[in-house]
Amino acid sequence: MNSVLSAQVIKVGMADLKLTTPPNTIRTSGLGSCVGIIIFDERKKLAGMAHIMLPDSSLAKSGAINRAKYANTAIQDLVSGLMKEGATVIRLKAKIAGGAQMFKFSTHNEVMRVGPRNVEAVKQALDAHKIPIVSEDVGGNSGRTIEFNPSTMVLEIRTVNKGVKEI
Repeated sequence: MNSVLSAQVIKVGMADLKLTTPPNTIRTSGLGSCVGIIIFDERKKLAGMAHIMLPDSSLAKSGAINRAKYANTAIQDLVSGLMKEGATVIRLKAKIAGGAQMFKFSTHNEVMRVGPRNVEAVKQALDAHKIPIVSEDVGGNSGRTIEFNPSTMVLEIRTVNKGVKEI
């Protein structure tokens, strides 16, 4: 009997985060203005992904919040989860994708620029944790699906009407 585990795709929903190790990959779909963040420890072959929707948890109404929904709290929780699994903070690196401007507005209202604001918030939160972004595919006006392979550290990005690329 073959004892090799078959690889699974770990699915990360909107406002969700999960960790994985090989042979599994980790994927999220529906990245419009949302940003997909992958933080990984290459030596440990350990990765986490978050699908954030908004820049900052201070935007939340009072009461319990979904920490995976916001850039600042999701990144904090990803780092904590990776460390609990044996990652070393100085080895952590990140890849990010998403943050599209999905709709055209006649006004230049800052509130409507959710995608660019999400990207900026993710970069600030990663910088606060001293985690370098080694590659990114952000902006534009098309949705994305991303899948990260912790065996190869490759992030595959499928962009609507633009095909597939790897970073």
